[in-house]
Formats: sequence, C-alpha cells, structure tokens
Amino acid sequence: MKQVTLKVEGMSCGHCVNSIEKAVKEIGATAKVSLSEGTVAVEYDENKLTLESIKRND
Repeated sequence: MKQVTLKVEGMSCGHCVNSIEKAVKEIGATAKVSLSEGTVAVEYDENKLTLESIKRND
C-alpha cells in the first residue's frame, strides 16, 4: 500500500469531505480529509491504481 497527501482547494464544508471520501472509496482507495488543512491523505494499492487515476476522480 502506498500513501500520498494531496492538496485540495475549494473544500468548505462537511459535504465536501464526504464527497471526496466517497469518490476515493469508489475507486478502491481510502481517504482521510483534513478540511482545515485542505489536504487529502490517500492510501491505495499501487498495483491496482495510479496516482493520476486517483487525481482524475477527485
């Protein structure tokens, strides 16, 4: 498993957090969103997903 932290602009509420977590889960990864820091820590299997495929789905 690989973990990467991505900067996400424009998040402003709990709905944003839920939407991102759901989208990441749907592609087979997990996400921990920090609304206050504007980041998303994503953990994924690099044999099944690429960082680019995750970014396209956010």
